[in-house]
Amino acid sequence: MGTSRGDSTAAERSRRRTPFGSRLLGPADQSPRALRVRVQLMLTWLLISTNVIGAVVVFVISSFVVPAPAASGGTVLSLAIAVPVYVVAAVVVGAWVGTATTLRALRWATEDRAPTDDDRTRTLRAPQRLTALQGLLWGGAVIVFTVLALAIQPSRAVTTALTVGIAGVVVSSVAYLLTQFTLRPIAARALAEVPLTSRPRGAGVGDRMVIFWGLGTAMPLVGLMIAAIVALAGDQTSLTRLAVVVLVLCSVVLLFGLFITVLNARSVVAPVVSVRDALLAVERGDLDHTVPVYDGTELGQLQSGFNQMVAGLREREHLRDLFGRHVGQDVARAAAEMPGGGVELGGQAREASVLFVDLVGSTAYAAEHSAEEVVAVLNRFFGVVVDEVDRHGGLVNKFIGDAVLAIFGAPVEHDDHAGAALGAARAMSRRLAEEVPEVGAGIGVSTGEVVAGNVGHASRFEYTVIGDAVNSAARLTDLAKDVPGRVLVARASVDRAQGEESSYWRSDGELTLRGRTTATPVAILVGSTHD
Repeated sequence: MGTSRGDSTAAERSRRRTPFGSRLLGPADQSPRALRVRVQLMLTWLLISTNVIGAVVVFVISSFVVPAPAASGGTVLSLAIAVPVYVVAAVVVGAWVGTATTLRALRWATEDRAPTDDDRTRTLRAPQRLTALQGLLWGGAVIVFTVLALAIQPSRAVTTALTVGIAGVVVSSVAYLLTQFTLRPIAARALAEVPLTSRPRGAGVGDRMVIFWGLGTAMPLVGLMIAAIVALAGDQTSLTRLAVVVLVLCSVVLLFGLFITVLNARSVVAPVVSVRDALLAVERGDLDHTVPVYDGTELGQLQSGFNQMVAGLREREHLRDLFGRHVGQDVARAAAEMPGGGVELGGQAREASVLFVDLVGSTAYAAEHSAEEVVAVLNRFFGVVVDEVDRHGGLVNKFIGDAVLAIFGAPVEHDDHAGAALGAARAMSRRLAEEVPEVGAGIGVSTGEVVAGNVGHASRFEYTVIGDAVNSAARLTDLAKDVPGRVLVARASVDRAQGEESSYWRSDGELTLRGRTTATPVAILVGSTHD
């Protein structure tokens, strides 16, 4: 048990540290300034690094791997100058423009204000805009380097265009996934108050998986095939040369394809894991748990659906708690467990013990004190009664003005309902004398057959008990106000009590209760004496 609790605590700490699937993204409650700095640094670093790596790979492949006529010294020198110049210019402009425009579109989040519908749309489309910018820069690279190759060495134009184009597609795909990852905290704020009930705009999870497979795997393989065709068309039949080309390009495909697949898989797994951890928290009883919604696809619908489900559970638990406070937790539980979740009118006969308690002199006390003082006394009185009834396994069935009716043995069976009712009466008598000395209370207990069930109409009913034992307890309570100890119980309750409970009571003759023609044997607490 200790290990389980420790594991759940550790999991909760980990969830709070990584609400968006990574510690790099910070906590959910980070300040707007911290969020802005984090997003700006991550976007700039990720965009620069991915583009530089892509450019290096392009230069190496186009210069030393792709089959084409050997490059002249002038070609190599031109490429050595042109590639770095364009890459530096494109990366600087792309990173600066991309980061600046993105932060401008996300200003609502960094200024800590509620987003509008337009803000949400711009936030969710920010990765696409950045990817389009990357694609535009790499498209420019295709044009620049192809024109350069045509001017210097036309035989390398086709391979140069293919190499740069395929690399641009792969790098843009990586940039999209990394940008989407970086913007999770802001996407979560944009989607926080908007249930995702409609079909997601754009590509869903399935479409996105196919698209990134095409971009990360199919496109490079197509390039490999074109490279082979170019080699054959150029009559470059050296097996060693072709082997090197295939090995290098396959290595690049495997590396970048794996990288894109891992990023895409993590973008799918992270929301699922967040929902899984949240379900475990709900299973442990934490209904205040929510999941940050940071994905605009079906995965975001899953996260949003979980939050709506938990909100419904909280509302249902709140209603159940209110219902239980009104009718008693046992009654509420019994109603919830009925087949079909319905409630039937009617009841069933069973033997139970009934405890009735009523204040003495409450009218006079109310006439001499303020309403606030009367309410305070009543609450202390009811508090003692409810505590003792609950502690002894009974049900507080109803409050009747300044009186309380409690049942032992219904709706949940109790093996010693008589002993429980008598024990509650004893404890109640002692505590009321100590804790509510301003007023007295008469307590009566009776045991017998009652009918317990729902009484009223299908649209408005209550759980109650009806029977001779209820009437007897009420009559005994009236008489108890004038007996020593102010507790008067039916002798039948003492006779049915188990264990040593009966030793606390002694017979006190017989009384004819109001409405009866025969006498009822009664008992009072041991130690109580008549004046």
